[in-house]
Amino acid sequence: MSQTTLGELEEIVVMIVAILDGEAYSVGIINEMKERLDREVSLGAIQTVLKRLEKKGLLKSEFGRATNERGGKRKRLYEITAEGQEIIDQTREQRNALWEAMPRLSFQY
Repeated sequence: MSQTTLGELEEIVVMIVAILDGEAYSVGIINEMKERLDREVSLGAIQTVLKRLEKKGLLKSEFGRATNERGGKRKRLYEITAEGQEIIDQTREQRNALWEAMPRLSFQY
């Protein structure tokens, strides 16, 4: 695997796609970010990140079934790939190593 780095939003989107487990689509990801992180992101920003992550091979997508609630329009559903899972596993290990390396801070007022 080539050295792939993720920006903060990319990292969050990959993790949320993994959390949604085959049911991830752009508006669902936005809603999940709002609920879990109290963070609002535009539809355009999410769609750009999803395309970029798919191009990097970290996500894959396909169209779901047409639904009446969407006027017959199909959702593009995203899933994490094996490479995407490997990247977020590496990222978690790196973050944990950094946290463990920090000395316990004491604040004196």
